Amino acid sequence: MGRKNRNVNKFAQRKRDRKEQEKNPQEKPNGDNRKAYEDIVRENAAFEEYYKMQKICPEEQWPVFMQTLKENLPTAFRITGSKGEADALMKIVNSDYFSQLLNIKLKIDGKDEEEEIKPVNLPWYPGGFAWQLRLTRMDIRRNEALYRLHNFLVAETAAGGVSRQEQVSMIPPVVLDVKPHHKVLDMCAAPGSKTAQLIEFLHADEDKMPTGFVMANDVDNSRCYMLVHQAKRLNSPCIVITNHDSAFMPSIEVTDEQDPSKTKPLKFDRILCDVPCSGDATLRKNPDIWLKWSTGNGNNLHGVQYRILRRGCTLLAAGGRLVYSTCSFNPLENEAVLLRLLREAGGAVHLCDVTHMLPGLEFAKGMTHWRPASKDMVFYDKYEDVPEKWQTVVRPQMFPPTAEEIEKYQLENCIRILPHQQDTGGFFVAVLEKTASLPWEKEDADPQLEQPQEVKSAPPQKRRRMGGYREDPFVFFGNDEDVFPSIKSYYDLKDDFDPKCLLTRCHVGKKKNIYLVSPVVKDVVQRNERNIKIINTGVKTFVRCDNKNMTCPFRLSQEGLLSIAQYIGPKRRIEILKDDLILVLQCDNPSNPPDIKLFSEHTQNLVKDLATGSCVLEYRDRESKLELTLVGWRGVHSLRAYTAAPDAVHYLRILGADISKYDVNKFKVVENADAQTSETTETDVILNENLEEEVETIEEQKNTETTTTGCSEI
Repeated sequence: MGRKNRNVNKFAQRKRDRKEQEKNPQEKPNGDNRKAYEDIVRENAAFEEYYKMQKICPEEQWPVFMQTLKENLPTAFRITGSKGEADALMKIVNSDYFSQLLNIKLKIDGKDEEEEIKPVNLPWYPGGFAWQLRLTRMDIRRNEALYRLHNFLVAETAAGGVSRQEQVSMIPPVVLDVKPHHKVLDMCAAPGSKTAQLIEFLHADEDKMPTGFVMANDVDNSRCYMLVHQAKRLNSPCIVITNHDSAFMPSIEVTDEQDPSKTKPLKFDRILCDVPCSGDATLRKNPDIWLKWSTGNGNNLHGVQYRILRRGCTLLAAGGRLVYSTCSFNPLENEAVLLRLLREAGGAVHLCDVTHMLPGLEFAKGMTHWRPASKDMVFYDKYEDVPEKWQTVVRPQMFPPTAEEIEKYQLENCIRILPHQQDTGGFFVAVLEKTASLPWEKEDADPQLEQPQEVKSAPPQKRRRMGGYREDPFVFFGNDEDVFPSIKSYYDLKDDFDPKCLLTRCHVGKKKNIYLVSPVVKDVVQRNERNIKIINTGVKTFVRCDNKNMTCPFRLSQEGLLSIAQYIGPKRRIEILKDDLILVLQCDNPSNPPDIKLFSEHTQNLVKDLATGSCVLEYRDRESKLELTLVGWRGVHSLRAYTAAPDAVHYLRILGADISKYDVNKFKVVENADAQTSETTETDVILNENLEEEVETIEEQKNTETTTTGCSEI
């Protein structure tokens, strides 16, 4: 009865509906010819003919290329979080999980015999924090020998300690080379795995808040909320999520540092342009593309991709870097788009060789010759040969460079990754650097063009209608904010903390949540809120808590603690010992927190005179340099941690505590379904299943929408 009226997770509900459909199958409606992935014949004669003609790989490698393309995609993941936490988690992965894999043989999907499973560390990923397993998602889920690894990946993904992401999808943010002072734009950001990487690189210096920020944009309003989900796992005050067609991304105004009374157009230092594409390089994880592939897919997207790239280059600052990427093999979506831009850019941008940033990665160089084809699979060497009926499909800009242009534009600097080279999906990456203003930028800035011959009154323009839900306002604190004095006094906030970087999402009524943004994000939001559709920004820092024993009506939030911790004075801080921290984290019953008497004498002395209410729990390991900062609550006779269940499991894991009660073997649970189980075990099974359903359903959304996003995410 207690679960009947719970808030329903729509992602998990969809999965339950699918399971119900499997148990009680119903006839498909007329016209629905979809097949289960297992039933799809992974062949397409037109695909093979087209790419053999394009010579995307050497002829002698073609059989292994096609064979690999028909196999399911291996699992890859990267470890995230602060340096100390990532190092601790890396040691656990190596000692507790990978050591097990190195000593067993398993029968994996698509193979007749058992094989050794050796995890592969990706040598080109910074810090060595990325891995690939010779196992598919289904191998890990369905094999009892791997249940602990499966539980680990599900739980750590929910806690933000691990990000499951295809290997090749990790490359664009790496070569973008983001630094903490960079202003970064992700033009086609959903579902957000690459955006998460950009934020991680932005926060490389953990001791201070970045002076740069990440603006994550997507054209689809509903997908923008997937970006919000990703951003919440990273707890950054330096991200803005917007909802615009990236080909027509509005110009953004910021305060002019030279004259704060004026504004200037914002030019980004780094731009990620992961454009919508046909997605035919994702056949290993999206086998339904075998059924619907045609030459028209790439031809139709060429113009859209060019417009997005052109707008990205316009928004890029001189000296800045732009990464263009697709999950497509098609040169019409890759080199042809870049060649078209380079021809029009007049030498203001050029392709860079970034292979030194990817040591150990196997790849092919960019193509310099290809043959566009019409939908009837006729190939053309020059536009003059194209029949009139196909001239709207095969355009002059789609043809390869001349001999002179090959030397001039250096298309070989592009990176093409083929599936058989290191057992991955396919991918295309190119890095552009801008050295001067583009010709069309100069025209827009020409003062002579700005002087009209005759002044005429223009008709009023209609304001562009923005789709999706109407967002709540972003209301920043002013000088006379009534709730801030009590917050400042209670948490002993330092004088250099700027309360004007705090915001709420309502003009009137009680403030429930207070969010923190960086100064540069505040400037962007205030200057542009009327011109751009902002979906979300800020990290939750204070939450209303009307407790009669607390003099301040707001408690701290774990999401924003790391951003504000440096400003909190010693009055509300407790440096807790390891055993005491484990004690508070192991308490999973909020109504019955540990009594103060159960803690060490050290902790008892620290909290003896601490007033009831929200506080900061700090743990430092001098040897490993592991530092943990958590939100705590000092009760009248107790002390507890204010952390979500997945976060508590994450912290217990890296502290080396016993987490066996969360590590449930679901295969044994099924076998013993009729046996009586303890209330604790049932609760933990439900927790693991809910986490798994939410994470995996989000992943399925990413997979099914690749052809409209071009994001190549897992």
